[in-house]
Amino acid sequence: MTRTATLRHDPIAAIATAPGRGGVGVVRISAGDVAAFADGVLGRQLLPRHATYARFLAADGNALDEGIALYFPAPHSFTGEAVLELQGHGGPVVLDLLLQRCVELGARLAEPGEFSRRAFLNGKLDLAQAEAVADLVDAASAEAARSALRSLSGAFSARIHELVEGLTRLRTLVEATLDFPEEEIDFLEHADAFGQLDALDTRLAAVRTQARQGALLREGLTVVLIGQPNVGKSSLLNQLAGFEAAIVTEVAGTTRDTVREAIQIRGVPLHVIDTAGLRDTDDAVERLGIARTWAAVETADVALLLVDAAHGVGTAEAAILARLPGIVRLTVHNKIDVTGETPRATGDEIWLSARTGAGVDLLRDRLLEVSGWQAAGEGAFMARARHLDALARAAGHIAAARAAALQLELFAEELRLAQAALSTITGEFTADDLLGEIFGSFCVGK
Repeated sequence: MTRTATLRHDPIAAIATAPGRGGVGVVRISAGDVAAFADGVLGRQLLPRHATYARFLAADGNALDEGIALYFPAPHSFTGEAVLELQGHGGPVVLDLLLQRCVELGARLAEPGEFSRRAFLNGKLDLAQAEAVADLVDAASAEAARSALRSLSGAFSARIHELVEGLTRLRTLVEATLDFPEEEIDFLEHADAFGQLDALDTRLAAVRTQARQGALLREGLTVVLIGQPNVGKSSLLNQLAGFEAAIVTEVAGTTRDTVREAIQIRGVPLHVIDTAGLRDTDDAVERLGIARTWAAVETADVALLLVDAAHGVGTAEAAILARLPGIVRLTVHNKIDVTGETPRATGDEIWLSARTGAGVDLLRDRLLEVSGWQAAGEGAFMARARHLDALARAAGHIAAARAAALQLELFAEELRLAQAALSTITGEFTADDLLGEIFGSFCVGK
């Protein structure tokens, strides 16, 4: 694997546990040689991969803390360099004193994601695996954590490598025929080059499906609740959340500002936004809330238009629908406990009671459907927007290769471009600025 970015070898140190108080806190040092840090902090050298109980010493020899020290020699460590981990008590003052002691001994404070970046540049992880480290930390559900762990273990990367290898073999076959133009088409047909291309396209489509599932687990779905005042938006938010996330009263206009709540439906994260009721009003505060409602709509993936089941979609609701941008919209007929109707779902319309919960499961199912979630989500790879973009570009180049099948120079070039697009996922060819953007979003100490 080619690493085109710059690798720094100077010693770095960081607190690797979350801010705040805890039972255990970890300070991590990565360097070409950590002997000076072991001697300065512990007053001794350590056996590789053995947990050693020791006192952590200040410059004057007094104890800063006591705990467990671990030494991982290069290249058998997370970063591929020598790594020293100091596991002490989880108080922020104690950890900061220990970190400052490491700085005194010659380390500098690590940048966000710098440990993972060094692991990538030293070939311990590819780029997709390195990103999965952060995704595992940030996982919002058990399904998301499992998906991130699959990517971290290399399942996503293995599928990408299979595709790249298939494209490489096909490119070799195509380019070998360019020296024999009078026989090239017959030769390619005999070698089933176009059958190989179709097989690659099918495999790529399967990977794209799994990646889209993983992207949904990572990013979630933003759902905005809109409608006229007092149609039950806040009650529906509370039903979806499973607790009283929003104030509910009989007074129209109770919700003056957007209320956001993160929930899960079968492991898929949903960011639900309750909004101010949409109506003409002279109330300055309510007008601000309505303006924020439309701003929330602009960023949403799905809009739920709530209407009173007693009268359905009227002129006011039709006007709201006409203003909605090109996003998925579902119409929710609420208050069937008053009208006596039964819960049901027909197309993009659902009848339910936000007060009793009747029919809310139908809405949950419909939200998963419109999000593109599939029940077989266990095969999902944790994917990011850049992964989906690279996969889409590769699919486009494969389609262009098929269209240029009788022009072998163009055919070969489109195959090369498809291979290059896929290679950006695992980081075979990656610029410093992209790495800075990716690893800059990581936690310090990761």
